Amino acid sequence: MRGMSTVTSAPSPPSRHLAFKIEGMTCATCAGRVERALSALPGVAASVNLATERADVTFDPARTDAVHMIDAVERAGYGADLLTGDADRDKRIAAAEAAAAHRQDLMTAAAMVLAAPFVAEMLSAWLGFAFRLPLSVAVALASVLQFIVGGRFYIAAFKALRAGTGNMDLLIALGTSAAYFYSLWLATTRAMPGHAYFEASAVVVALVVLGKWLEARAKRSTAGLMRSLLSLRPERARVLKDGREIDVAVAAVAVGDVVVVRPGERLPVDGRIVEGASAIDESLLTGESVPVERGPGDKATGGSLNGGGLLHVRTTAVGEASTLARIVALVEQAQAEKPPVQRLVDRVSAIFVPVVLAIGMAAFLGWWMIADDPSAGLIAAVSVLIIACPCALGLATPAAIMAGTGVAARHGILIRDAAALEQAQAIDMVVFDKTGTLTEGHPVATDVLTAPGANEIDVLTIAAAAQRGSEHPLAHAVIARAAGLTAPPSQEFRSLPGRGLSAVVAGRNVVIGNRRLMRERGVDIAALDDRVAALEAEGRTVMWVAEHAPARLLGAIAVADPVKANASQAISRLRAMRIGTMLLTGDDARTAAAVARQIGIEDVKAGVLPSDKAAEISLLRAQGRRVAMVGDGVNDAPALAAADVGVAMGGGTDVAMQAAGIALMGGDPALVADAILVSRATYRKIRQNLFWAFAYNMIGVPLAAFGLLSPVISGAAMALSSVSVISNALLLRRWRPR
Repeated sequence: MRGMSTVTSAPSPPSRHLAFKIEGMTCATCAGRVERALSALPGVAASVNLATERADVTFDPARTDAVHMIDAVERAGYGADLLTGDADRDKRIAAAEAAAAHRQDLMTAAAMVLAAPFVAEMLSAWLGFAFRLPLSVAVALASVLQFIVGGRFYIAAFKALRAGTGNMDLLIALGTSAAYFYSLWLATTRAMPGHAYFEASAVVVALVVLGKWLEARAKRSTAGLMRSLLSLRPERARVLKDGREIDVAVAAVAVGDVVVVRPGERLPVDGRIVEGASAIDESLLTGESVPVERGPGDKATGGSLNGGGLLHVRTTAVGEASTLARIVALVEQAQAEKPPVQRLVDRVSAIFVPVVLAIGMAAFLGWWMIADDPSAGLIAAVSVLIIACPCALGLATPAAIMAGTGVAARHGILIRDAAALEQAQAIDMVVFDKTGTLTEGHPVATDVLTAPGANEIDVLTIAAAAQRGSEHPLAHAVIARAAGLTAPPSQEFRSLPGRGLSAVVAGRNVVIGNRRLMRERGVDIAALDDRVAALEAEGRTVMWVAEHAPARLLGAIAVADPVKANASQAISRLRAMRIGTMLLTGDDARTAAAVARQIGIEDVKAGVLPSDKAAEISLLRAQGRRVAMVGDGVNDAPALAAADVGVAMGGGTDVAMQAAGIALMGGDPALVADAILVSRATYRKIRQNLFWAFAYNMIGVPLAAFGLLSPVISGAAMALSSVSVISNALLLRRWRPR
């Protein structure tokens, strides 16, 4: 039409993800500051984790880039280093961290030595005999502790002030400086060393440094489970080239290369065994403690431990596409994200430092104006500033999530995000798919029924030809049964979700599927209905084979899919936990009922289309149930996404794994109960940590303000709070599946 034009907008570029190592964060306020600085950039959504000292950023590459992000972090007063996944770069970062840890060790040791005379002085007073440091020695030791050992607090406080914010370092710098300079004034100007308070600054600095050292060690312990996963990845591999074994770096192995794995070695890559047989220990990847026998044609996962056989493995995945790399990425993703409960902590941390400064000032003025004791007011204010450290608040949630997701990964349970962890602990209904979830997913064709005018070979060859190329387990069973028969050519394959498939085989229009499909295509199944019903009553899945246009029944193929060994135990454990169960499947009602009876599920919904599965999940949620959906196929993806928590079984499709919040690597349905239990244990630690972190400040700050806590006791309590929170989280490392 005249006067009108068509404008085609260019598609927006997909969002990208980057991770940064953040330097200089000391408390929850710091993490919040870095997060706000990054999120203020156009097209950026950031999450900063104090425990891992890491920022995870999702951004629009058309609007910003890594350089601007690093600049934003530096303007906020901190350092940032891009984590690229490059092994050499990661090693350099690790080396820098090791050097920083060594410097921290030396500084902590120096702080303990320099503070020891002040501690001896305090102990002598408590024990009733006089020991007093010479004035010059006290001033010298306190000055070194204040400005050299404690110099990091001044630097970090200055950066925070320059960025227009406050943090723990500002509180420590103000509190210890007030105590130091007041003591210096008392000791020099008035020549009254007996009334000096150098221990209030010197010992507090030493205690804070010691607390940070203990905190750093505890953080490294929480990251130990991740390091144990990463250590499974060998750095070298032997590639078979022209009959010779060539030793190369794992990064140099390409898809299609044949790798030689000797007895007792870890597999360097994902692949399929082309020669040899062995028992492979996959326990650190799947949680399955019993080695699994593997032979030619079987999958082999990188990081698994080879038993007594020599294996030749053809590489199918390397680098970030490997199973181990994906496991590590999933766990890191979960550790980087924040659960909804963390929002309260973030709000408190944002106003924490100004509120503490106000309370400290109020304590000083109150003691001075009401009690006419400015010295006591100064000591009270110093105690308030020192005890009110937001470190424990910032560490409470991420420390527990790091420990919980790490120990879960060690047992084959991958928690993809923190929200899934928080939701999983409240689950009261678990809905299971059948095929591949409660059953082995490797069915075998057991019976071939023929309609009048058809024969078994005709039914098998048509069914095998129509399903050639299909990845469905039932198709594999039919093709295996038809091995040795010559299948005619087929074309126009079309999947009919929840019903079956259609294809053109040797010019004949063929449909294969369930009763629903037969009804839709007008196929009369009465001739075989009774025999099929008897097979379905035994728990077998039956595929009807027919022509349409014109409609004509050819036969039916019965397939048995054995129930998994632990399926019954999985249901019993959930029942013992007072969690309801349901079987939700697209399979025939009789087959579903037979499987449900065998494993102990009473609530069964069969013949459900993929879209209807999601509707069933939504209905349960509308009734107030907290629902977990467990499945492994493409047709389960909508239901997995609709549930409060989606649980994907190991070996399932990528679509199902992406839609799920939790992935079970071993494919064992008993892991569903374990996933809920480890989520409950982790969330319990989060609640405990937050309770003590809040209680610590709510009790400690008023006591300090009223002069009931000395600066030294406040410093010790502040250091202990962070260490206790992380230590409590570390108790999760003792968690074991029941």
